[in-house]
Amino acid sequence: METIKVSGELRETVGKKSSKELRRAGLVPAVVYGIGGPKHFTVKALDLRDLIYTPNFKLAEVSVGGDTYRSIVKDYQFHPVTDELRHIDFLALEDGRSIKVQVPVTFKGTSPGVRGGGKLQVSVRRIKIKTTPEHLVDNLTLDISELELGDSIRVRDIAPMEGVEIMNPGGQPVATVEVPRALRSAATAEKKATEQEAKVAAKAPATEEA
Repeated sequence: METIKVSGELRETVGKKSSKELRRAGLVPAVVYGIGGPKHFTVKALDLRDLIYTPNFKLAEVSVGGDTYRSIVKDYQFHPVTDELRHIDFLALEDGRSIKVQVPVTFKGTSPGVRGGGKLQVSVRRIKIKTTPEHLVDNLTLDISELELGDSIRVRDIAPMEGVEIMNPGGQPVATVEVPRALRSAATAEKKATEQEAKVAAKAPATEEA
């Protein structure tokens, strides 16, 4: 699992005024908690880029005040107008202590329905799991090699993993092979033609045998 190193400086003061000044200097107010008391610190916004602006699940190695914490990003806030990162919370991991995180879904195999002209429409990109740091995974994999046109693959189709509890409902669809409009139209036209042929055949007089 990929880990991003984050180095911070302890904050001497906290509060709105102090946070505002830090942001002007290109720093992001942050806190790490979970082991011992919370530590408030600052980190350079650029150092968080590979941790925040990514669809992948990553760990953070937070070094602050002489200590290093193996952590996950628990929360962060952006400015509603400028999208500037305003604050970030880290949760320090402790072996044996359960955590809840959302990890991305990946797919393996090739769907026959996709090969036949369908489109894989993904409705859920992250799944919530409950686990401990020693069993933590960075993604969940679903096999789509048997999905035909119109088929869906659901949360319950994820293979069980030791020490990992999936929190999403089992019946929740994760991805569906959609039938494109052109194929739907062709299927509808073929059905109508078949029905019409059947009606004509039913109305035709029976041929007598000589």
